[in-house]
Amino acid sequence: MVEFIVYDLVLLALFAIFVSLFLYKNRKNLKKEGLLFLYKAGWGIKLINYVGNKYTKTLKVLSYVSIALGYVLMATMLWFLGRIVWIYAFAPDIVRAIKIPPIMPLIPYLPQAFKLDFLPPFFFIYWIVILAVIAISHEFAHGIFAAYHKIKIKSTGFGFFPFFLPVFLAAFVELDEENMQKHKKTEQMAILSAGTFANILVAIFFGIILSVFFSMAFVPGGVQFDSYAYEIANVSGIANVNGIQLENPNVPQVVELLNSGELNEITYNGEVFVGVKQFVGEEYALLYYDAPAINNLLGGIITKVNGVEILDREKLGKELNKYSAGETITLTSIERDVLRTSEISLGQHPEIVFINQESSGLAEKITKIFMRYKKPNVYYKPRWDGASVFIYNLLWWLILISISVALINMLPVGIFDGGRFFYLTVLGITGSKKIARRSFAILTQFFLLLLLVLMIFWVKSFF
Repeated sequence: MVEFIVYDLVLLALFAIFVSLFLYKNRKNLKKEGLLFLYKAGWGIKLINYVGNKYTKTLKVLSYVSIALGYVLMATMLWFLGRIVWIYAFAPDIVRAIKIPPIMPLIPYLPQAFKLDFLPPFFFIYWIVILAVIAISHEFAHGIFAAYHKIKIKSTGFGFFPFFLPVFLAAFVELDEENMQKHKKTEQMAILSAGTFANILVAIFFGIILSVFFSMAFVPGGVQFDSYAYEIANVSGIANVNGIQLENPNVPQVVELLNSGELNEITYNGEVFVGVKQFVGEEYALLYYDAPAINNLLGGIITKVNGVEILDREKLGKELNKYSAGETITLTSIERDVLRTSEISLGQHPEIVFINQESSGLAEKITKIFMRYKKPNVYYKPRWDGASVFIYNLLWWLILISISVALINMLPVGIFDGGRFFYLTVLGITGSKKIARRSFAILTQFFLLLLLVLMIFWVKSFF
């Protein structure tokens, strides 16, 4: 991994040098517009015009699909934004765990820099490949729908902020805005939403590729359990902690006793438990059973039971049901990427548990759709070592960023396509440009205020 990172950083440096030299050599095509420097060219205009004028019947139907999807994405993003505000306001522990500020572009090595272990690594080579796929498809879609509606494409190219290296680029397709504003509102909305429509198509396409690739590049290698077995206990019923008798115990008292001793022994309802998984409110605790699995610190991935390969939960249950409490079995498990063999005498209680993975929220349901190629709790091992993981992570990031760009771009805020899309919607409903402009301005200001509030909550979460 370290060797690859060196190559990746060298590639980053070479790319920065190449782009800098290219821009210097062609500086006559470099224009400053607002905060951005734009390199204007004519790449792909012939292809855009060809597609836009060739497939008119298909594009007519897709125009309405694109507009409808635009509204769905806008509503979804507003819902996500509400959830994010709630989390930042009322769940500081989650905010501290995420670490990164709410306003932060996804740049190479961001997950590694902030030690976001719940995300795969993000290399520069990932970034440049994903940029090419997402940005080009997004902007070409704008151009294709514009060409279909007979709007001139003035230029194509890429842009960047002057205070960044000319590595972090953004593609664009420059349209004849004056001509575009003369077209029907629905035609303008189709063009504006076309980029996000393309992003969703890219996500679906690479989701299918990911599913096929995963089936070829990974094979089941064991069962991954979520936790050692536990019982829900009322804290007031705890009689003893590490040998100290308790009367009318409460959560702070139990926590203090657990932290003050080397043992983790709890007596509850006459039975001994070996620790606390977590406290639930001020009244309940999840207590680990005194069972062989936790006492042997069994690894989270079980690969064999008495030499029999375990590839899913059904097979694990079938094998364990062959034995009774008190019998000794040999378990092979993986702990920190190392195989380990343990002799375990089965106890009376369950040894391990699998958390119910039913989808409860919109994000979880979307994730489940894209992860249908994986069986729950199955550990998959790569066929081709690093290559399998490298390509899988690239495809995973490509899908995630495609969906993220589609959602963010439909925010009803000035700098995004969703801002103008929202303006045209209000204009179509009210017929008043004054009301539409006022609504657009208020919503943009509200969003900026919301970002400021999120930053305040982010800073506050660390104190």
